[in-house]
Amino acid sequence: MKTPDIITNPLTNKGTAFSLDERAKHGLIGRLPAAVETLDEQAKRAYRQFASYDKDIEKYIFLDQLHNRNEVLYYKLLIDNLAEMLPVVYDPTVGEAIKKWSRDYRRSRAVYLDINHPEHIRAAFEGLGLGSQDVDLIVVSDAEEILGIGDWGVNGTDISVGKLAVYTAAAGIHPERVIAVNLDVGTDNEALLNDPAYLGNRHARVRGERYDAFIKAYLQTASELFPSALLHFEDFGPSNARRILVENREQYRIFNDDMQGTGAIVMAAVISGLKVTQQSFAEQRLVVYGAGTAGTGMADQISAAMQRCGLSREEAKRRVWLIDINGLVVDDMPNLPDYQQEYARRADEVATWQRDGGKIGLLEVVKQVKPTILIGTSTDHGAFTEEVVKQLCAGVERPILLPLSNPTERIEVMPCDAVRWSDGKALIATGIPVPPVSYQGVDYVIGQGNNALLYPSLGLGVIVSGAAHVTDAMLLAAAEAVAGQVNPQDLGASLLPPVDNLRASSATVAVAVAKQAVQDGVATKQSDNWVRTVQDAMWQAVYA
Repeated sequence: MKTPDIITNPLTNKGTAFSLDERAKHGLIGRLPAAVETLDEQAKRAYRQFASYDKDIEKYIFLDQLHNRNEVLYYKLLIDNLAEMLPVVYDPTVGEAIKKWSRDYRRSRAVYLDINHPEHIRAAFEGLGLGSQDVDLIVVSDAEEILGIGDWGVNGTDISVGKLAVYTAAAGIHPERVIAVNLDVGTDNEALLNDPAYLGNRHARVRGERYDAFIKAYLQTASELFPSALLHFEDFGPSNARRILVENREQYRIFNDDMQGTGAIVMAAVISGLKVTQQSFAEQRLVVYGAGTAGTGMADQISAAMQRCGLSREEAKRRVWLIDINGLVVDDMPNLPDYQQEYARRADEVATWQRDGGKIGLLEVVKQVKPTILIGTSTDHGAFTEEVVKQLCAGVERPILLPLSNPTERIEVMPCDAVRWSDGKALIATGIPVPPVSYQGVDYVIGQGNNALLYPSLGLGVIVSGAAHVTDAMLLAAAEAVAGQVNPQDLGASLLPPVDNLRASSATVAVAVAKQAVQDGVATKQSDNWVRTVQDAMWQAVYA
């Protein structure tokens, strides 16, 4: 029995919302129950179905199946319940889904590019049947550093799919104008290589010249075939992420959310904090505990902000201290990754600092530096001890404290402890959602440094302006627009806005990004009313 294409294509399927006339026109007589429902009625039923599941992974599978069946209904449900469903469709639940992806494989929603067949890259994209101006956004991952769970090879496909879902739900990027891509370069995950169900290449990760040539071929082909598309890189390993971005950002319309998006949302929190402390970026001393690509990306953006406030590049670098698993990053350490070298402290500068087991630890750095900003991206749960927090507050009156690791079992300090240990003085934002903390009669609202507050709207701003590149000033404009949505001055106020009104928030940020693209001279499109242009560009979850 042949099923009409209109009901098998998730972008055109309306399910029970097809009118009687539409059912007759498209050969659907007798193929649907008699009732004709509105989208709102369908969404209410879908929400009840969603809520009937006890486990988040079950809710994830339900939404995934709905996504594959009826995209308008899927996005209607997601948009209407974004704060509740965001942790289900993406972090943290997507991490659990990724671990089981090959075993539970249901349907492909991505393009798979195989490092063993780079000659197939063009054919893979051309097989989509899309024209040169039909694609606004491509999210690609080689899945080496998935969230906090590491290397998951082709299983990491749902990272790209999930990221695109958030782009659409939060900022109205048209779901028909996006592509999810997995770069299958192998995996070093032994469990996957020995799993009979694993669907990816069964060999170790390819690195070096062959890997670089593969990335180059991807960038060249994707940008040639889809010249208007923003090329979003996600969850690449630390040895590749920063290098790929730095080497290619001037040539391609490229964006790395782990570095630039995370850095910008941290910038937003810091901007809010500085409104309280009444200081400038030039006065800050930054300690980053966890010097991977995310932590270093934050250091890059805060250092750039220091330079915009008048410091030289060298002066700005000297106000940043990085700490990794080997302690404070010092220039005499062997085999320093390239992304840490710029911030490595001189060995003679710290020669008299106290060492523990041969390395300079977090507490000693806090004592010596008296940081105004302490960021945690280490996944080292409990690293910000009571002694560390109290020492932080002894150094400055109102420190900005950002324990950003997630999930909960990896956060450096729980806000309920940090508020108490700092006597309410620390200005706190986290990487996980947490309830307000009540302390001495004040409810401290803890903002979440959720990248969804920034990257969807940044992407929308790039798309509507046709920006040829993503500039540092555009990232700063996005951060300032996010920070501008809260008033942090009141005691206990959040440093960041909630995700409840993400569509409205994204529109505001996109306008700021587009205007900055024009100022930076990278915009290829103009508008006399960016507010209207952004609103008109946002896809709405309604049936055609």
